[in-house]
Amino acid sequence: MPTEPVQIGSITVGDGGLVLIAGPCVLEGPERVLRIARGLDALTRAVSVPWIFKASFDKANRTSGASPRGPGLAEGLALLAEVRRQLEVPVTTDVHLPRQADVVAEHVDLLQVPAFLCRQTDLLRAVGATGRPVNLKKGQFVDPRAMGYAIDKVRSAGDGGVLLTERGTTFGHGDLVVDFRGLLWMRALGVPVVYDATHSVQRPSAAGDRSAGDRPLAPALARGAVAVGIDAIFAEVHDAPDQAWSDADLQLPLGELGGHLSEWIALHRALTALHSLGGAGADRRRGQG
Repeated sequence: MPTEPVQIGSITVGDGGLVLIAGPCVLEGPERVLRIARGLDALTRAVSVPWIFKASFDKANRTSGASPRGPGLAEGLALLAEVRRQLEVPVTTDVHLPRQADVVAEHVDLLQVPAFLCRQTDLLRAVGATGRPVNLKKGQFVDPRAMGYAIDKVRSAGDGGVLLTERGTTFGHGDLVVDFRGLLWMRALGVPVVYDATHSVQRPSAAGDRSAGDRPLAPALARGAVAVGIDAIFAEVHDAPDQAWSDADLQLPLGELGGHLSEWIALHRALTALHSLGGAGADRRRGQG
């Protein structure tokens, strides 16, 4: 099935290019958020990659109830709007409850449904009804092929476009693995596919009251996803990951992202050129026949 491109602000996902969705896990304060956003904007401009800023106003699924969750709805949406205003880039954030969908949709360009909530019918219909594009993160417990039912739930209420994001599959206790077959199975559903490079290396609750992670593995797994074929890379990025309020063990350092991004883009462009040559060769063979 052909991929149906999705328009997110000024950016098209699924048109053959590679898009970056990036930002800190949670909104930590105006100064830090804007510093990270400006850094990401500079990096993406240097390699001519369109990007979307992502951060959460509320981490409602923290392992411990004592862990920081973020600034909350009103303050968080105001900060996301400021990033969008200053940098003129699309922004996205999580929606956790059906009643949040309309107000969040007024301030962002893309609504994200967290992986743990990807089967919640009322939530999926609520985000679909806003008319905004929706990024459905595949649950760690869900067969990638079953995400077609989640797409149907969103589209039953409205269709501003749907993305599917792979972020790993539960493997025993406190670990995730990535099955790259899932990228192909989800692409067969006809929507753009995103690979979450950082959450895929998470080790849930492995540090007791918080999740751990294997940050060094993220760039290599992202290269693998690009090779299989994706439309966007999702990565949580921080200027000082060890100080991050959430997912400190897996967020990529802002200062190192440029090198990784250049590799991902170079690989994507090389594969695009290779596929183009293959198509041209097939056309020539048909002409000779």
